[in-house]
Amino acid sequence: MAHTDSRTMRRVLHREIAGTIGLLTDEHDFRAMRRYRSFTFDDHTAYLKHVEGLLRTRALQGSHTTIALFDPEEYAEFCARKDLDPDSPTSRTHFTAQLAVTGPTLPYDGRPLSDLLPALVDEAVRQATWEYATTLLARLGACASCGEDIGRAAFDRAADLLVRILDTAPPGDRHLVCSVTGPPETLLAALHATDTGDALELDEAEALEFTTVLALGLTTESPGGLVIRTSAPGTPDRIYGWRVRAFGLEPLTAGEVFDAYCTDIESGEPISPESNVDYCEPPDLGGERPAQGHHH
Repeated sequence: MAHTDSRTMRRVLHREIAGTIGLLTDEHDFRAMRRYRSFTFDDHTAYLKHVEGLLRTRALQGSHTTIALFDPEEYAEFCARKDLDPDSPTSRTHFTAQLAVTGPTLPYDGRPLSDLLPALVDEAVRQATWEYATTLLARLGACASCGEDIGRAAFDRAADLLVRILDTAPPGDRHLVCSVTGPPETLLAALHATDTGDALELDEAEALEFTTVLALGLTTESPGGLVIRTSAPGTPDRIYGWRVRAFGLEPLTAGEVFDAYCTDIESGEPISPESNVDYCEPPDLGGERPAQGHHH
């Protein structure tokens, strides 16, 4: 019985996959889907095992599968909007096909699902951060005195600063983190640039998200910061950074960078510095435009 049951389950899942599988990553989302009679799984762990088996089978057959984050609430809204019956495998397939285009996704690369799930959730957080920052930028509207679109101007300014930060960094891989504190929550974006010797390679989506969060930091009164760590073989890592201010960046002293890295955020207790790391002042970014006229 177990054998046929397993085969039926697999067939059910197979039917619902069109190159993309919408994954219910946690117990809570899984329970929400169980209210649909056409959703035949009753145990999240068993469901994940089945999905994993299916992904492996598809990989062996040479099929590429994309994993998307399946959100039951979004699914219910999608069905209501499109006038679809949510209790139907076809509706789920339609929703998953849309996720493939718009949602947080990762290619299945043979890693165990237990490794892929956190990565998929991280991807979803990144996308939500970016969408939120974009919405806030769009809401800023036009500057009262000059009529310029504030969000667009801030984005261009952030892109300009990012290019200069990457250009003035010493050779090596660069890892940047930008944070903007603010109600309702702190927004964080990270960007990794790999130095191939004759070029810097970076992920375009990451760069876009990073620029958007930095742009938001340039337009708000909220405290923000940008730190970069460069790593090259044979030399100590270098860490330096700036405060994000209205339309500009203000260099942090080596001491401030050291304090930031060597203090436990939760307790305020000092942490011993990493060995082989230089906490230093940032290089001059050059061509720093005066910020007057842009304190929106």
